[in-house]
Amino acid sequence: MNAKFTGKLMAAGAAVAMSISLGACSGGDMVEQNGASVSISGDTIVIGSVTTNSGAAAAYGEAEVKGFEQAIAEINEAGGIFGKKVKLESMDDKGDVTEVSNAFNRLSGNRSVIAVAGPTISATTAAVAPLADASKLLSVAPAATADSIETGNYMFRACFKDSYQGEVAAKFAAENLKVKKVAVLYGTGDAYSSGTAEAFVNTAKQLGLEVVAQVSSSSADDTEYSSQLQKVQAAGAEFLYAPYYYSVAGPYIIPQARSVGYQGIIMGPDGYDGLQLTDNTAAYNNVYYTTHYSPDDTSNKKVQEFINAYRKNNGADPNTFSALGYDTIYMIKDAIEKAGDGATREEVRNALAGLHFDGVTGSFTLDKTGSPKKSVIVPTIKDGKPTYSTTVNPS
Repeated sequence: MNAKFTGKLMAAGAAVAMSISLGACSGGDMVEQNGASVSISGDTIVIGSVTTNSGAAAAYGEAEVKGFEQAIAEINEAGGIFGKKVKLESMDDKGDVTEVSNAFNRLSGNRSVIAVAGPTISATTAAVAPLADASKLLSVAPAATADSIETGNYMFRACFKDSYQGEVAAKFAAENLKVKKVAVLYGTGDAYSSGTAEAFVNTAKQLGLEVVAQVSSSSADDTEYSSQLQKVQAAGAEFLYAPYYYSVAGPYIIPQARSVGYQGIIMGPDGYDGLQLTDNTAAYNNVYYTTHYSPDDTSNKKVQEFINAYRKNNGADPNTFSALGYDTIYMIKDAIEKAGDGATREEVRNALAGLHFDGVTGSFTLDKTGSPKKSVIVPTIKDGKPTYSTTVNPS
């Protein structure tokens, strides 16, 4: 999932990743250029984590760590892995590409660390990907959705990619809602908004939908969309795909669409999670969005078991980032068990590649790029609150 500032950091992240010397970061020495010799040993299995626990995206990283801790507590209560206790070595990257590189190199230089959970946002994940490859240290990013991240070697994801959300939205429009005429509104210059919109349009056309309007705003942060929405209304669209963040879609796009007379369906990506509603909650009828997890999903028994355990340990309900973090640890556990006791970092990575996984955030098999094509939760807004609608399974 993308923080609003993530797109702005992506270029910086790539530049830092290219410029940092892989063997001489100030964060510590890496274990050789080839880390294949590092293996599981002793009576403890150490999983590292590098997440954003301070700064603008701190809420995301802190929630992920809660999910990590919940999973590890359960694993240890059940006897650990190969009878060995699992320990989390947690580090804060502050949402900064230099900090994340130093933190990751410290973890890779620790011969006890067999895999890493994280980083949190797309920019820091992009910076770590080449470091993971160089040190042969498996890393699983819980929520870094940007398509541009180089995954599939030693960097994997627990979340789906941005473009996949656009594809699923088009499939949902055609197969579940059975609409014929669709429109799209997106923010230019924002990779998250424009990328998901492009994937939606391409898939919609493949499915035989008529794209009657494609309109855009100058950025994904505008507050006035009436002129674009009037074109959508005039075009006779039954369905509008508007991939923006909750802080824009909620107070601006959705109520403005209703004010110009558009009463059709509006759908967005996981950026709608936490949608901010205006006083007129009736405006949000017929609003859907794609996301990774819903506490109202009763079709997946693991969801309710996870929620109950999380509430008991934390006194609060888990959010999407906690759920993704929880699944990340279990993905790593499955890979370690498949690789076997005494396995090397490289063998653990190979065990994860192509792994089939059933978790709180879906059932999936990792593709060649290290990303899941997974079942997607589609909530709808009902009586002013998000309510589980359906699950869309991959083709």
